[in-house]
Amino acid sequence: MSLIVPESTRSVVVRQAEAEVIGQAPTTVRLLADSSATGGALSTQRVTLNDGADGARPHHHAASAELFYLLDGTAQLLSGDQVVTAERGDLVIVPPGLPHAFAAAPGHDADILIVITPGVERFEYFRHLERVAYGKVPPESLLDVQELYDTYFSTSPTWDEARA
Repeated sequence: MSLIVPESTRSVVVRQAEAEVIGQAPTTVRLLADSSATGGALSTQRVTLNDGADGARPHHHAASAELFYLLDGTAQLLSGDQVVTAERGDLVIVPPGLPHAFAAAPGHDADILIVITPGVERFEYFRHLERVAYGKVPPESLLDVQELYDTYFSTSPTWDEARA
């Protein structure tokens, strides 16, 4: 087992009013702390999904685990070939290499704290997603940055069926 030792000796404090917000309802991402701010220990963001909105399509991270903590609401999470319904206070941790996805459950809102460890610089990835959403760059441009952000896209009939 390896241990990630952060290369920082200071606390990180992020005030809600100071956090960058990407997107707009029904899907918003509040960028909290990127890997560079935590000495490489983690990256974290808060994702708010309204009325059954999709979060992320199926993908995996080769080198990082991803933690999903439900602050409020109800979400569906793909973890491998299993779709888990998580509610307020529930925690789901997906290990490196396991395909996963997330969305608000149909007809529900979800407010999710997401932590990736060890940290990967991901704020620019979310800005890239916003550019895709607004038609400024083509969706295929994400394929060029999969390795940079340790985010490798996949397909999942299980997820597609759950979200149909």
